[in-house]
Amino acid sequence: MRHLHLDLVGGLSGDMFIGAVLDAFPELGVKLETLIEDAGFPDLVTLSRVDHNDGVLTGCRFKVEAGSQGDHHHRHYADIRERLDLSKLSLSTKAVAQEIFRLIAEVEAEIHGKSVEEVAFHEVGAWDSIADIVIAAHLIASLDATWSVSEVPLGSGFVETAHGRLPVPVPATARLLEGFTVVDDGLPGERVTPTGAAILKYLSPDEKVPRGHRLTGSGYGYGEKQFPGISNVARITCYEKEVTGSAWQNDSVMRLSFEIDDMTPEQLSASVERLRGEAGVLDVIQQPYFGKKQRQGVSVTVLSQPEVADTVTGSCFTLTTTLGIRREIISRTILRREEVVVHVNERPYRVKVAHRPGGKTAKIEMDDLATSDLTPAEQEEVRVQAESLAIKQVQD
Repeated sequence: MRHLHLDLVGGLSGDMFIGAVLDAFPELGVKLETLIEDAGFPDLVTLSRVDHNDGVLTGCRFKVEAGSQGDHHHRHYADIRERLDLSKLSLSTKAVAQEIFRLIAEVEAEIHGKSVEEVAFHEVGAWDSIADIVIAAHLIASLDATWSVSEVPLGSGFVETAHGRLPVPVPATARLLEGFTVVDDGLPGERVTPTGAAILKYLSPDEKVPRGHRLTGSGYGYGEKQFPGISNVARITCYEKEVTGSAWQNDSVMRLSFEIDDMTPEQLSASVERLRGEAGVLDVIQQPYFGKKQRQGVSVTVLSQPEVADTVTGSCFTLTTTLGIRREIISRTILRREEVVVHVNERPYRVKVAHRPGGKTAKIEMDDLATSDLTPAEQEEVRVQAESLAIKQVQD
């Protein structure tokens, strides 16, 4: 699985995002102008990709210039949505473009106290922004990747817009960036445009590259502005999931452990089940112990993905009476495994197949057997058949 990480050195706009992607994946730059026609905006723009060197870094500048119909700076969201609905774009590109425009329309409607249907785009409805969003949507759909992003530079000062003089980040950008980790690096000016913010919002990126990936390439997309002492670029770095030839995989998990001696069994059982359902939690283990004054308690161990450790720690403090939690990153080795569904006597059964050094083994999901009306002897026959079928299915 491909993973892409964005470093917003100078910030992010639509053309910077496109430039970075095309610098990293130049093969995606073929026949981009056809996309604008397919989107329902013929003769809107002319496009060009040029190499750029600012004396520090080399990268790509993606330029959008007005075509014969490129002087319209005011379009209603409903008009853009209808054109995209009727367009010849691929279904995946159309879906991404529609979602990015919808994200912008919703924040504009909220800011100006209108319904989404009444929203009129100004800067975002201009010819260059329409082209940026359509092409960015095409690239996102083509890459089919997971994403992460660095801290987002806020910028400062004011900018002149169709709504008058507004503070940076402008209201639409600020609303779209809610939830992102931001940084004030001291450089003034607009660093992230509404289009750039909407692209980030759509990507819903993580904050860092996941473990177990190897770096395979990078690209730099330049913006029009110049900042003192820093390249105005967005960098994209490309990663691929490492695949090993062995039957097992190595990774790391977070182990959270604590003891409880002042909750009833019923209370602790309910809390543990809620912890087990938390996103990123891999397992929750309980063991009885005897502590001081021979008081009996329960030792709880929670295994989770490292990136959600803080969230899970907070849940442990909220759901239990513990006053302290030990945290440690531990290495683990796990067998490659997959779950398949097989049918025995026209009934579906889930089976987990593990890839062991000596061959494959299978284990049926016992809940699927337990809910059947079979006798124990019949269940055993089904188990043997299902596990055999699952191994054969994986081998085929």
